[in-house]
Amino acid sequence: MSGNTITHDITATAEQTGTTRGTVRDTSLAPSRAARELGLRRRDFDLAVRLGRIRTVPDEKGGGRRVARDEIERIRAGEGFPEALRDSVRAVGTTEGAALMEMTKSRFTRLARLGLLVPMTFYVNRYRAVVWLYLADDLRQFAADERNSALLKGRTPERLRDQLTEGLDLRPRNWRGRHLGFLLRQAHDPWSRAAAMASLLSPVDVSEVVRDPYERSHLHRIRPAPPAHGTPGSPATRLTEEIMTATDPDEIDWLRTDLAGAVEVARRQRPAPRPALRPVPPPPPGRKPTPHTAEETGRLRGLLGRIWRQDS
Repeated sequence: MSGNTITHDITATAEQTGTTRGTVRDTSLAPSRAARELGLRRRDFDLAVRLGRIRTVPDEKGGGRRVARDEIERIRAGEGFPEALRDSVRAVGTTEGAALMEMTKSRFTRLARLGLLVPMTFYVNRYRAVVWLYLADDLRQFAADERNSALLKGRTPERLRDQLTEGLDLRPRNWRGRHLGFLLRQAHDPWSRAAAMASLLSPVDVSEVVRDPYERSHLHRIRPAPPAHGTPGSPATRLTEEIMTATDPDEIDWLRTDLAGAVEVARRQRPAPRPALRPVPPPPPGRKPTPHTAEETGRLRGLLGRIWRQDS
């Protein structure tokens, strides 16, 4: 159904966006500046990037992604700018979404919990409650589809009511699926793809799938940053971490399976970085290795052995 459609992001290289005349930084803008030039709030700008409305290029200095000046001009030249762009990334909550679909808020919430309406993003309000936001375009398409007419009015089918009574709520899981799709489209190599999958699993699951501590460390270092919803350790941040982590057994199983396969592919292409052991310098000519040198080597081997046993 249209509510479950994930819109593909479009990324571009410097050559594709015509930035070869200088460095990326010379011919591109930081996201905050690009948002202002396009007349978008930062949240709407981020949604536009996720939906592929705005193409980005990597920052050669590792500072995240940027928007080429040519891309800004392309969007400005589009028909109906800026209203058309703003409308295409308009995200609404339950109250506005229900009004848009001409139904009660309770029915809207039921459809969302059943997984028929897929959230695009969320935030945690001052009451520490999760507020789900939906793409207005998705809601309009769902309401316009005649196959969904029975769900828009009338009594909810009994089997669906039973699922709701049992506590079914697919909003977090559906958001994770949509979010993972975006992360995978942004990934630039096999290790980045593996890190995207690992970001939705608990540390225990990741350690059971990826046994090598250096590979786990590499995945942790390059894993995508979670959505910003508060200071570290705050209730908002903890809620975000809960939503980010897979909970359903079948979801966990397929993520673990995909993670194992992604790491295997990444390992074959390029092993994860490992610290280089500093070689013991040879003794000067005419001198034999001292017992102290051999003892240090033994301690180093013992330390590496303990690290391996702890992480295994």
